[in-house]
Amino acid sequence: MSEDEKLLKEAKKLPWEDRLTHKNWKVRNDANIDLAAVCDGISDPKDPRLREFGPFFRKAVADSNAPVQEKALDAVIAFLRAADADAGRYAKEVCDAVVAKCLTGRPKTVEKAQMVFMLWVELEAVEAFLDAMEKAIKNKVAKAVVPAIDVMFQALSEFGSKIIPPKRILKMLPELFDHQDQNVRASSKGLTLELCRWIGKDPVKSILFEKMRDTMKKELEAELAIVTGTAKPTRKIRSEQDKEPEPEAVSEAVGSAPAEESAAEVPQEIDEYELVDPVDILTPLEKSGFWEGVKATKWSERKDAVAELTKLASTKRIAPGDFSEVCRTLKKLITDVNIAVAVEAIQALGNLARGLRTHFSASSRFLLPVLLEKLKEKKPTSTEALSQTLQAMHKSGCLNLTDIVEDIKTAVKNKVPLVRSLTLNWVTFCIETSNKATILKVHKEYVPICMECLNDGTPDVRDAAFSALAAIAKMVGMRPLEKSLEKLDDVRKKKLSEMIGGSTGDPSTLVNSAAAQTSGGSMACTESSNVSFARRSAASMLSGKKPITAAPAATKKATSAKSVTSRKGDAGGQSKASKPVEQEDIEPAEMSLEEIESRLGSLIQADTITQLKSAVWKERLEAIVSFKEQVEALTNLDPSVEVLIRLLCAVPGWNEKNVQVQQHVIDIITHISSTASKFPKKCVVLCLLGVTERVADIKTRTQAMKCLSTFCEAVGPGFIIERMYKIMKEHKNPKVLSEGLLWMVSAVDDFGTSHIKVKDLIDFCKDIGLQSSAPATRNATVKLIGTLHKFIGPDIKGFLSDVKPALLSALDAEYEKNPYEASAAPKKTVKVTDSTSLVPGGVDGLPREDISEKITPALLKGLESSDWKIRLESIENVTKILEEANKRILPVGTGDLFGALRSRLHDSNKNLIMATLSTLGALASAMGQPVEKASKGILSDILKCLSDNKKNMRECTLSTLDSWLGAAHLDKMVPYITAALTDAKLGAEGRKDLFDWLSKQLNGLTDFPDAIQLLKPTASAMTDKSADVRKAAETCFNELLRVCGQEMVTKNLRDIQGSALAIVVERLKPYGSFQENFESGRSTSSSLASKGSLKTAKSNGAARPGSRAAPSRTVTTKGSRQESIMSVQDINIQSQALFNVKDSNKDDRERMVVRRFKFEELRLEQIQDLENDVMKYFREDLHRRLLSTDFKKQVDAIEMLQKALPSMRRELIEVLDILLRWFVLRFCENNTSCLLKVLEFLPELMEMLRNEGYTMTEAEAAIFLPCLVEKSGHNIEKVREKMRELMKQVIQTYSAAKTFPYILEGLRSRNNRTRIECADLVGFLLDNYGAEINGQLKSLQIVASLTAERDGDTRKAALNTMATGYKILGDDIWRYVGKLTEAQRSMLDDRFKWKAREMEKRKEGRPGEARAALRRSVRDNVSDPAEQSGEVSRSINVPTFNRENYGPPVVQTDRLPVPRTYSGVGITDWNDALDIISYGSPEQSVEGMKVVCHELAQATADPDGTTMDDVVKDADRLVSCLANKVAKTFDFSLTGASSRSCKYVLNTLMQTFQNKRLACAVKESTLDSLITELLLWLLDERVPLMDDGSQLLRALNVLMLKILDNADRTSSFSVLINLLRPLDPSRWPAPASNESLVIRNQKFSDLVVKCLIKLTKVLQNTIYDVDLDRILQSIHIYLQELGMDEIRKRAGADDKPLRMVKTVLHELVKLRGTAIKGHLSMVPIDMQPQPIILAYIDLNLQTLAAARMLTPSGAVGQTHWSDSTANNQAPPAHSADAQLKQELAAIFKKIGDKQTCSIGLYELYRITQLYPQVDIFAQLQNASEAFRTYIRDGLAQMERNAAAGRTPSSVPLATPPPAALNLSPRYGALSPINAANPLSDSRNLNTGEPTNFSLPPSSYAEEDRHVIASKVPSHDPLGFHQSLDEPRNDRLPSGVTNGTLDAIRERMKSIQLAAASVNPDTRSRPLGQVNGNIVEGTGNHHMQQQQQGGILPMDEKALSGLQARMERLKSGSFDSM
Repeated sequence: MSEDEKLLKEAKKLPWEDRLTHKNWKVRNDANIDLAAVCDGISDPKDPRLREFGPFFRKAVADSNAPVQEKALDAVIAFLRAADADAGRYAKEVCDAVVAKCLTGRPKTVEKAQMVFMLWVELEAVEAFLDAMEKAIKNKVAKAVVPAIDVMFQALSEFGSKIIPPKRILKMLPELFDHQDQNVRASSKGLTLELCRWIGKDPVKSILFEKMRDTMKKELEAELAIVTGTAKPTRKIRSEQDKEPEPEAVSEAVGSAPAEESAAEVPQEIDEYELVDPVDILTPLEKSGFWEGVKATKWSERKDAVAELTKLASTKRIAPGDFSEVCRTLKKLITDVNIAVAVEAIQALGNLARGLRTHFSASSRFLLPVLLEKLKEKKPTSTEALSQTLQAMHKSGCLNLTDIVEDIKTAVKNKVPLVRSLTLNWVTFCIETSNKATILKVHKEYVPICMECLNDGTPDVRDAAFSALAAIAKMVGMRPLEKSLEKLDDVRKKKLSEMIGGSTGDPSTLVNSAAAQTSGGSMACTESSNVSFARRSAASMLSGKKPITAAPAATKKATSAKSVTSRKGDAGGQSKASKPVEQEDIEPAEMSLEEIESRLGSLIQADTITQLKSAVWKERLEAIVSFKEQVEALTNLDPSVEVLIRLLCAVPGWNEKNVQVQQHVIDIITHISSTASKFPKKCVVLCLLGVTERVADIKTRTQAMKCLSTFCEAVGPGFIIERMYKIMKEHKNPKVLSEGLLWMVSAVDDFGTSHIKVKDLIDFCKDIGLQSSAPATRNATVKLIGTLHKFIGPDIKGFLSDVKPALLSALDAEYEKNPYEASAAPKKTVKVTDSTSLVPGGVDGLPREDISEKITPALLKGLESSDWKIRLESIENVTKILEEANKRILPVGTGDLFGALRSRLHDSNKNLIMATLSTLGALASAMGQPVEKASKGILSDILKCLSDNKKNMRECTLSTLDSWLGAAHLDKMVPYITAALTDAKLGAEGRKDLFDWLSKQLNGLTDFPDAIQLLKPTASAMTDKSADVRKAAETCFNELLRVCGQEMVTKNLRDIQGSALAIVVERLKPYGSFQENFESGRSTSSSLASKGSLKTAKSNGAARPGSRAAPSRTVTTKGSRQESIMSVQDINIQSQALFNVKDSNKDDRERMVVRRFKFEELRLEQIQDLENDVMKYFREDLHRRLLSTDFKKQVDAIEMLQKALPSMRRELIEVLDILLRWFVLRFCENNTSCLLKVLEFLPELMEMLRNEGYTMTEAEAAIFLPCLVEKSGHNIEKVREKMRELMKQVIQTYSAAKTFPYILEGLRSRNNRTRIECADLVGFLLDNYGAEINGQLKSLQIVASLTAERDGDTRKAALNTMATGYKILGDDIWRYVGKLTEAQRSMLDDRFKWKAREMEKRKEGRPGEARAALRRSVRDNVSDPAEQSGEVSRSINVPTFNRENYGPPVVQTDRLPVPRTYSGVGITDWNDALDIISYGSPEQSVEGMKVVCHELAQATADPDGTTMDDVVKDADRLVSCLANKVAKTFDFSLTGASSRSCKYVLNTLMQTFQNKRLACAVKESTLDSLITELLLWLLDERVPLMDDGSQLLRALNVLMLKILDNADRTSSFSVLINLLRPLDPSRWPAPASNESLVIRNQKFSDLVVKCLIKLTKVLQNTIYDVDLDRILQSIHIYLQELGMDEIRKRAGADDKPLRMVKTVLHELVKLRGTAIKGHLSMVPIDMQPQPIILAYIDLNLQTLAAARMLTPSGAVGQTHWSDSTANNQAPPAHSADAQLKQELAAIFKKIGDKQTCSIGLYELYRITQLYPQVDIFAQLQNASEAFRTYIRDGLAQMERNAAAGRTPSSVPLATPPPAALNLSPRYGALSPINAANPLSDSRNLNTGEPTNFSLPPSSYAEEDRHVIASKVPSHDPLGFHQSLDEPRNDRLPSGVTNGTLDAIRERMKSIQLAAASVNPDTRSRPLGQVNGNIVEGTGNHHMQQQQQGGILPMDEKALSGLQARMERLKSGSFDSM
């Protein structure tokens, strides 16, 4: 007996659990086979063995051995077949394990896994199955997702939607639609199609289509077309199978099965309502202004408000809520006097009923009487809306027949017959849609009602009553009606019998037959679960298969993914052709006038139609005008378009002689075609002849041409022009042809050529237009061809080559008038794309010929012939084919031709190569853009021809390139050209010619970023040995630099090496993109771009050792022990917390730790202490396992800790020291399984500590690190490897410097393997953390001493480590090696020389060079970015900071020696950088900021944006760290240290806020902290005294400006308004020496105010980017905290912060108008007394309204303010008014002309003097705001001129009126880049005073350049009134009344009078002198403000006193308060 057999035999004696978890795979395999056999033998599902086996399968199916796993699945299948639904308790864990481990295995394994899932579904464990599927579809491996979709598809297909809830699947599908794998997408489409079979297409479309991409929608639409029938389940769950009788009994009973039972088996229709999630509409309804709108006096506003409700309620399912108030409002609106409002309210009720269903029952009963009463309305729109709403209420279950009896009884007694008849019609509908049981209950109530109505005097009522009785009879039979029918006479009985029997078949027979089919089908399809599993693919549902029937049989296993994909691709290509397109009926059928009138009904008044038939033209004219008004009043034209058009064609018809009637007819047709959403083509056909004839008549030409253009918009110009060909050609009137052609000119100009068959149009022009004898026709044709030339280009000439020479010259002249515009875009669009008119030729519409048939095998064979003559002849034949095709071909079938021509490019005969090149150029020109794909990369072979030394060959090649460029774009050619330039075979002459050609092409471009690919070969060619190549390359480089920009070139320099890099750097110096220290920066370490990047740091195992990826795999492979097999005692204590840390005192425990570096075995008392601590702080079940001697229990304990790791981080940190001691104990034992489990858990623990920002204490390190170092030399390689990675992770988490002593101690270990590992770790630390261990390098002598060891591996490790040190330190390493023997020195010397040679081979530089260069760079650039910002960027035109090239400099990664950039300086990881910024000293934090700056530069340069996405997540944390660092760095520098750290922190913040995304990601709290800190340091008097203090002040200014520019504006407003309050004294950096706290707070507030001015000035442009609700909340809080008393007090004292808040509020009200009240959601407007902000808003609205200054577009639903006379104008009483209006109109026309505007203004001024009572602005209500402002300004100027005694002749010409409709102020950017450089402006130096922002004076429209650091003067020379555009409301009570408002206005008038006395010269004086430097004054900005700001002085007669005051403040006439 072999060893294996013995082992298996012995194993059979073990318990099942031990066998299934045995370490030998054969034992496990045998156990699974036996288990399957046992399960197969169990027949009783209640067998106790099944419950015993259940818990085993979770681990079994997760076995790492594939064959064992497969057998385990067999066992699960056998178990599930034997078990019943009770086994569902194990479903979740088994399904999860199968998902995790089995779906990516062998195909057979996957198939068995799917069978397991199906059996779980059969056992009714559907929830567990779907939970597992949700996890499966999120698998990153697409191979695992497809089987999961397939098994859901099969489960749904077999079990049906009753077992598998579609709602769960519908929620999973959207994320699968956008999956990157095409097989997953195909399978998800198949699953969607299967869902359609079960729940219908419409629910799937409505739920899923809005979440799909358009392409996916189109594909699914095509697939849905082939889904037919309804699906039926083919498999039953186990419990239903058990109820079934034996098959024999079933077959016997088929015929006698009751109909009801059979019918019950028909699958129920899924209600879409149940599949969608409810939507809350009450909240958005509140915000929409509904409640204000329904109370409006205008009917249109009421209708709009209700329409908003209708729109919101149109959602499929509405969340229940309190709709009582809504219903009460709608009840009032149903009876609204305006029918449109009432109809809208009724429709809203219908939507609410559909969306709320039974939740709307009470409201429906409440509204029903009103709705029934409303039925008396005769308007069709009202009747239709009421019918639909009433039907919706019943269909949705809101009303049932039992509830509405009383209402029906009342309604049928209504005196209006229409109410009675329509009520009965609705009752009939309710009866027909109710079930039989309901009718049986209520028929006794309704039959008497109907019987009574049979005697009604109105026929409609009687007919409706008959219908209702017939409906009852159909539902419940005649028996309930027998007694009632006895009372009827014979005539009525007969009619009722006919109605009952006429429309009904025998429903019972239909039901029985359907039931029989269903039951028979289900019997046939129902199979036992024991049959073999037939795997089905969801992708098999896609097209290419037969139409999907109701219950398809199980298909065979799907083909491979490749074939599925190919079929899907084919189907996608043919989707348009295969989709069944409904052909529209174009030709109209005959219809008599009587039929037309009957179909019209009451749509048009009968009198109107009668008058249209009149013979008197005046009556017809009156009728057609009335007809036009009635048509324009119709809201929904779509249903009646055709009948209206037919009526117009009949009466008055196209033979109408009266021109006015004709014009009105055409206008009506134009209105209908433009208004209707779909205008049928048959209507166009009906009108086209008549309208075309009217084009020939000059009186109706304008209307007819407009009508034809409207037709084009409706159905496409192609259809119209095509139909007109025949009309124009055959018409007798020649003007029809000529004028029709002229209309076609305008049509082509408007719509372009994309919808027109250009070839047909050209043929028509040639054959008809140009051949006409009428000159007008020929001229019109020439114009048409010229217009075509504008869109098509010169190619059109090829189609007109056979035209007469005289006409050709006329055409050429027309071509010159209409030059080709490649970018010419259509002016108008077509509503419905006319797909039939789209031409396959391309964008120009010219046809291209398919030459695939002409490319014969003989031709291809001739191209490969051995005879050169035949080859040449074949090439010429290809050229001939192109000429025959008019040099316009399709790419179809040209692949073989290009392949054959490719061979000819390598022909031995040079003449043939040139002929081939010419042919290829012609091919490219003929084919156009598709040549790039069709040519299969032949361009690379063409470029190789440039290597020929013959000039004519190269010229021919360049000619081919020109042709290729004309067809394809240069960006498609660049990759081929780049490859050719790097090809060594391309000679010097070829490279020169190619560079010259490139320069020529680039010269014609302005912006071409793709050219950057040419940078590397161009730079290399600049060092070519050939002078011609160098010269050509240099020319090309200059062009490349121009089209790409120096910024992009700079970013892409890292790929260039050697002297080429130096040359490029030299060329870039004039652009200011490189600093002078570039050469020193080049030699720094090499991995700045790669190893230090954020992306690599997060994903690279070397950067972050101990990544969780590998351990997590091990966890799932090994499995964790079942909680279900825990003891009873364990289960009882599950409710307790895992850790008891209440009494934990970690500090006390750590005090007991002896801190030593050397490891010592744990003593007995230490082990006892550990056991006591474990028992004290860990839960009982956990500590029993931890302290168990059984390693399996210990492994279980670790698994429990793993599970607790994510959720109990804080508790784990509290007991970390205890855990570490326990791990040390495990390290000291020799159990490998437990040790591996510990090493699996520890990296996860370290990662958690890192994420929590926790660093091990020294005591914890002293517990753990000595043991870890000592045991790192384990005798098992796998353990050593894990310990090595763990050690690297500890170094990252703890500290390299603190870990180094423990590693050095390990070098003294007695274990050779430990010493080797520690030596390697020293090398690792030198390589990666050189700076951190820089002070401990003397310890290298311990490593050096190991070179004397006997053990070869030890010596080798020591030498390798010393070589690494030599690479970093160079010859300096000899200082650290200590005393060595000659032999040791010789060994080291040899190894160092070898290392130097290796570095030279790899071009890594010389040993120590990187470290020296980096030190030199850091020393030379100690001020780095912050200083460079002041030195480099002296010019205004150069950016202040170049983010790619500022320190630390970006260097070329592949040229520098050291593999990690910061090996000489420190940290390389983003998180490390943030940690050192947060916790390090100011000098240490500089290193972290370098890393952050580099990462930000990398993220900005990343083209994909993925790196930036990662950085954005940490933006707030970064800014928070830097904000906290600002104070520390400044305080540190104030002690006398260098300001280097201050510059770094400001520059890092600047680089962060340069990026809009990063700036917007900063939270409001962080922004608050940062802005406060920066403003405080701006005010600090000590800053100017610091080292480089002036530069720091400017940097603070620029940074503050950048924050205001890019940070989230809402947060900025909130923060700054909050900072207007007095600052906490503790926030100031240092106590003031001479100033009180009040003065300091005042200065701080002034700074904040000026920041707010910056934001407020650009508010007009950013109003829709800010959250007004939050800003108003901040203003509200500020005002409420002040209180009214304080506000009154401050208003009298002219308080700047309060005025600034009022200014912000004023600006918001001005921009948003009354809509501002809709943004008070965060203000408690219901509080008592009312919030102060409400009074200010009301006051601003009143004053702005009076001044007509509300922004027109700003206020939603805003009243149009104008004078009362304008609103209530009476008709003119005499002709003088009319004459005055005419005169004003003429004057306004003059003002609109540039030449006469000045004269017009003067005349208008005279009018205002002569007629002061006339309000000229009332005549300008419809003019733009800009024009009105211009007139206002002009009148003011004329008044000043008149006062100065100047006449119009002496007055300079006024600026012409604005061309734009809406002028807006031009706001300067807040960015310093385009502004004057604030850092280099010597005028802004601050030598000692506190700093502040000095903003540009007065105008909102003036461009804000920068923030100037200046002293805050004792008074405000800036004239703060200019900056604050708001009225001074000094005293304002909480509730503003008319009296108080008048008082305020009076007060403003007095202020205005005081202002008038100010010396006007003060406006032009300088603002003041600050520290000896003049700060610019306002200058003469007054006129500039008026022109740019759009806010001009206004007519004072039309303004209140308050507004006049405001205008003076703006125009510069201010008073100094």
